[in-house]
Amino acid sequence: MSFDFLTDKDRIFTNVYGFQPWNLKAAEARGDWDKTKDLIAWGQDKIIDEMKASGLRGRGGAGFPTGMKWSFMPKESKDGRPSFLVINADESEPGSCKDREILRHDPHKLIEGALIAGFAMRARAAYIYVRGEYIREAQVLQAAVDEAYEAGLIGKNAAKSGYDFDVFVHRGAGAYICGEETAMIESLEGKKGQPRLKPPFPAGAGLYGCPTTVNNVESIAVVPTILRRGASWFASFGRENNKGTKLFQISGHVDKPCVVEEAMSIPFRDLIEKHCGGIRGGWDNLLAVIPGGSSVPLVPAAQIMDAPMDFDGLKEVGSGLGTAAVIVMDKSTDIVQAISRLSYFYKHESCGQCTPCREGTGWMWRVMERMRTGDADISEIDTLYEVTKQVEGHTICALGDAAAWPIQGLIKHFRPEMERRIVEKQGGGLMEAAE
Repeated sequence: MSFDFLTDKDRIFTNVYGFQPWNLKAAEARGDWDKTKDLIAWGQDKIIDEMKASGLRGRGGAGFPTGMKWSFMPKESKDGRPSFLVINADESEPGSCKDREILRHDPHKLIEGALIAGFAMRARAAYIYVRGEYIREAQVLQAAVDEAYEAGLIGKNAAKSGYDFDVFVHRGAGAYICGEETAMIESLEGKKGQPRLKPPFPAGAGLYGCPTTVNNVESIAVVPTILRRGASWFASFGRENNKGTKLFQISGHVDKPCVVEEAMSIPFRDLIEKHCGGIRGGWDNLLAVIPGGSSVPLVPAAQIMDAPMDFDGLKEVGSGLGTAAVIVMDKSTDIVQAISRLSYFYKHESCGQCTPCREGTGWMWRVMERMRTGDADISEIDTLYEVTKQVEGHTICALGDAAAWPIQGLIKHFRPEMERRIVEKQGGGLMEAAE
């Protein structure tokens, strides 16, 4: 099957590499803030219907339809509570680095998107929660917000639309768990970043107990362009139920790691050949790929080669698109060590609220370390798998799943490698005893 690569005229993020300035003047030259007042004049219902028609699914990992999520917000306040939009810029998933490029090179796309999305959901303000380590990015974003206020694009009578809308930039303190929407809301309120039990869902009682929608940076930044160019234009890319363009972040053993905007459903091989110059050492050297950030299971080379890079295509090979953070591993990779290192990350980042996650992530990492060195028993592989199943689905948030899935993927596809280490280590011990 031949694939139609995304052409420059169809790119939403035209400054993803920062070749042009990020400031308001340059952003307007790229088409941002163009007749924003007219878009707002469409009215809330028409904007939400257009977003539904575009087929946009959340770009933060879960892939929930964006327009539908917006429609959950109450149309009128019966008790005087304001509504809020919270934008998730706490990009802490290992391998993920797309939102960073938007924050530092195209911040006005995000601010304009926040205004339009906020209006559509009748939100009083947007809070952009920026990852603690993104120091320069937060500075650029704040400067862009200041520019927008000065130009009258946000604040009172935002963009002369008659709508009042504020944007606040909030710096996190470097906790991965705050990327979970309810933990982010807790952190915004000045509390310890721990996920809340649901229900109530944020659309009913979120930030400060008010109706709240939490969206990813990329999900909000694409909104103005979709509305200007039309839902049918955006929906013309990708397969059914996997529409639009997407920022892919490709790292690891490729000749040219990069962040690139491409059409959804692009086959993996085409994505790597076109934008990354191929696999280091050639395609025969590919071992496995983590296609959606560290929390999704890895996929062996043979299965991912021709897989469409979208939500459904990667689900079919037992993984997920996630944030489209593609981590490529060639045959020089110690695959057991790589997954053990991810296990340590999840152990370190667990908030400790749920017993399965608090105890399980540490236990899984310690067993993975013994698997790495071969100081384990073959029967422990099944025990390890059973424990991942006990953690998965039994926690308040998805961090337990995120810790379990990489290990499950390893056992499913690379069990012989795990067994080989154990046998070699035991065999070596027997040899030494014989001597």
